[in-house]
Amino acid sequence: MAPWGVSIRPARARSLVFSSSNRKPRTVSGGLAPAGFFTVGDGSIDRSVAITVYAVRSGRRGFFDGLLESTSMQPASHFADRLIERMRAQGHPLCVGLDPHLARIPPLFRRGSMARGDERTSLAIEEFLGVVIDRLVGRVAIIKPQIAFFEQLGWRGIRVLDGLCQRAHEAGLMVLLDAKRGDIGSTGEGYASAYLAADAVMPVDAMTLNPYLGFDTIEPFARVAAEAGRGIFVLVKTSNPGSGDLQDCDVEGEPLFGRVADGLARIQDDLLGPKTGWSSLGVVCGASFPDQARRVRDALPKALFLVPGYGAQGAMASAAVESFVPGPNGREGGIVNSSRAILFPDSSKDAGHALDWESALDAALSAAIDELGTAIQS
Repeated sequence: MAPWGVSIRPARARSLVFSSSNRKPRTVSGGLAPAGFFTVGDGSIDRSVAITVYAVRSGRRGFFDGLLESTSMQPASHFADRLIERMRAQGHPLCVGLDPHLARIPPLFRRGSMARGDERTSLAIEEFLGVVIDRLVGRVAIIKPQIAFFEQLGWRGIRVLDGLCQRAHEAGLMVLLDAKRGDIGSTGEGYASAYLAADAVMPVDAMTLNPYLGFDTIEPFARVAAEAGRGIFVLVKTSNPGSGDLQDCDVEGEPLFGRVADGLARIQDDLLGPKTGWSSLGVVCGASFPDQARRVRDALPKALFLVPGYGAQGAMASAAVESFVPGPNGREGGIVNSSRAILFPDSSKDAGHALDWESALDAALSAAIDELGTAIQS
């Protein structure tokens, strides 16, 4: 097993590494920096680089607390404006999903039995996804943790999720929580307050919602999100094979998903951004159903699409961005999620060393970025 210590990644980066044995920083060029500083590739000292730190199997959790200045999540005025501007600058719409399937966690990170009730499992997930987040800094605008994979670990999993969201925010990444909430009255208010309010105890930039209890269950989330500058993504036409069982049902000559899209138009218009014109109301619309996506786009021309189905689920990049529209730097109007293809690339299965695993993940990430970047230009 590789004796990982701490890896430092500046923005757009040159890789720097901490020795786990003596905690002294070194660069790939071998130059040492004084305590409290970090060298860049040419040996010069720079505190302005976007540093991300992960302590993997070091046994000294929290050793680097204080090296990073903690920043509370204080959103700017509008979720969609922030997201669109970041994606325009990066040139692609990739969103990386954090779905830590226990059976697929790489051997380098596995601890103990990896059973859900084993307290070491949550530590393994925390370390694995912490490293992933660090390697995403400066390369993607947003990540999407799936709450189910954390809830299955009980309170330890929720604690890990909270810490990972904080870590991502401190590193400049936006966080979309895939929780598919939706409920009536005070229950909906409680969910919205937990994640979307300005004083949320577990703040995220946006979250997914299930609308099938009725549009009144969306209202508290939309209101709280608007007040705090955050966003919502409502399930409309999902990518799973059984989505048509209900979503395609005929309702007075229209499919149910179309009725849902039509009903969300007012909320879309209420949440338009002043800079980009995009709405902080988003919708989930799978890449595997392009015809249905066009129907949704007709109903919601300013809604951001969260597009699942790309990557391991088989959809091509061109299909994933088909619902996007021309923008100043190419097609825009949503984010395309990829989870397993990034987290668990085939080439990483037998990685016996940290650098081999990092190379595999970086290659998978670059491939997705290149594919989607090309797709939005075609």
